[in-house]
Amino acid sequence: MTSNLFIKSDEFAKYLISIIDLPLFDSSPRLLLSNVLCSISLEHWHACRDILQSNMLISGVVIHRAQFEALLRAIWILYAASDEQLRKLDVALTIVTEQGAKNLPQVNDMMNSLQKTAPQNAYEALNRFKDSSWKALNSYVHSGIHPIKRHSEGYPSILIENIVRNANGLAVMSAMHMAILTGMQPLQKEILSLASEYPNCMPQPLSQT
Repeated sequence: MTSNLFIKSDEFAKYLISIIDLPLFDSSPRLLLSNVLCSISLEHWHACRDILQSNMLISGVVIHRAQFEALLRAIWILYAASDEQLRKLDVALTIVTEQGAKNLPQVNDMMNSLQKTAPQNAYEALNRFKDSSWKALNSYVHSGIHPIKRHSEGYPSILIENIVRNANGLAVMSAMHMAILTGMQPLQKEILSLASEYPNCMPQPLSQT
């Protein structure tokens, strides 16, 4: 199953990218920055699949967490970031601006803001992923019990498969957000329709959509 999952996921990725390869609705800093963060999240998605296919579970999971964080910040930028917070990221990279950007909200703060300002379906999808995965992802990043046990005892194929499916699910969320950034929200139906053609590549909630 694992090798076929990677093949089908790569096929899905090709079609997904083709759907969202469109210009943005406008060139405002907020849309541009949100789009850059979505692009980063998708880059992490591709890297995560490549790394997992090489059977490097721990490194793949670390990238998977980065995939989620980039998507979360993309959505936060659009719906919740203040103009001042936006300016901290939309500047030339210097030692001074690097320090200023360190004071931006972290994951829990962004989630709390989005609960009040983001569309409900976007917040619920992010929160569902965070509730089910965040503690384990942090364990992998900080060399906790999860990576120690997996590295010493071996990597179950079902675990690798589930991470690939979750990464694909986050990619669908990124694509849905990018559809909003183009101003062509009907594209979201096309994205969900594509995902429905690859049920074995999707996490359970998406395969039931």
